[in-house]
Amino acid sequence: GVTRLLLTRIPFFKEIIVSSFSCPSCSWSNTEIQAAGRIQEQGVRYTLAVTSRQDMNREVVKTDCASARIPELDFEVPAFSQKGVLTTIEGIIDRAVAGLEQDQPARRAADKEVARKIDEFIGKLRQLKEVSSPFTFILDDPSGNSFVENPRAPQRDEALLVTHYRRSPQQCALLGLQVDAKPPDAAEDLRDEVLQFNTNCPECNAPASTNMKLVQIPHFKEVIIMATSCDSCGHRTNEVKSGGAIEAQGTRITLRITDPSDMTRDILKSETCSVEIPELEFELGMGALGGKFTTLEGLLKDIRDLVEKNPFTLGDSSTASRTGKLQEFIGKLQDVKGKAQAHFIMDDPAGNSYLQNVYAPEEDPELSVQRYERTFEQNEELGLNDMRTEGYEAEPASGR
Repeated sequence: GVTRLLLTRIPFFKEIIVSSFSCPSCSWSNTEIQAAGRIQEQGVRYTLAVTSRQDMNREVVKTDCASARIPELDFEVPAFSQKGVLTTIEGIIDRAVAGLEQDQPARRAADKEVARKIDEFIGKLRQLKEVSSPFTFILDDPSGNSFVENPRAPQRDEALLVTHYRRSPQQCALLGLQVDAKPPDAAEDLRDEVLQFNTNCPECNAPASTNMKLVQIPHFKEVIIMATSCDSCGHRTNEVKSGGAIEAQGTRITLRITDPSDMTRDILKSETCSVEIPELEFELGMGALGGKFTTLEGLLKDIRDLVEKNPFTLGDSSTASRTGKLQEFIGKLQDVKGKAQAHFIMDDPAGNSYLQNVYAPEEDPELSVQRYERTFEQNEELGLNDMRTEGYEAEPASGR
């Protein structure tokens, strides 16, 4: 035989695939439907009060996973017991009658009592087609892809009640959908996942990718680390953003460097943090080097690279006296990383910087953290003086 497929759209519903098979030898024919769309977000239940012969002619889309019920007869067509079909209310009843009559000859030979009861039930189903008394037709589809025609569409049909519901775990399992026993926390997903987005290399402007990850710093807070790597020129850079709000007070962190092991302490330097080393008469203003999450040794290395890359200090434009002073500074900075004792001070008005306490949760004898109230100028630099977090709603204009 020949199977024909037709993609069609039911008005006020959705697209479906109708397959029709016919055999020229025995004249047998069969029609099935499949939903052309995806499984819907919610299941659907149609409850129709059948009161006239016109209601029997309403078109019905019944998918494989839909069940049809008539409570007055305690009759139900279970889910997955029939193929999907495009038919009418009368067609569903005729199909049920044909299914029950199929094995009646064998039942009459094996058990006459059961066959008699089924004959009585078939008679009741056929009486429904005459609509001598009203009855209720319920079509329940957890996939949300079944449909009962509303002849008054787009107006409301008083005889038809459409209910959308959330699927149960058992219904999701029947549809082959995966159900998580416990919905994952969005924040936990971000901690375990590296996000990636496309950007351009700041050096050669070639397409590159930036990786971003949320990291929890022990005994501090969450930060966002962003790293960019360019495959064209090999340029690599990383930056750290604070994952929290501006603190109520500024933070001044002072570390007395006494041992080379201090170089391994973790450091979070935000964009608003300035760095000072009094013994070297060195100060790095806020904004320089951007936000960084590294070690103390790594930050001192970045400071050295910043000095060496300045063309007016060690380049062709520099003078001998200036070059000598900077070479002396680099030597002292190298000594701090190895043997010389010094104080390393981080001053962050936003309070979002951090220096690791290796004795945590106990106090570190070489580390002091001081909280202070920001000045008006510091609040101005952070944009807090003009920021309103309460009472910023526009007041209604007074009537005149």
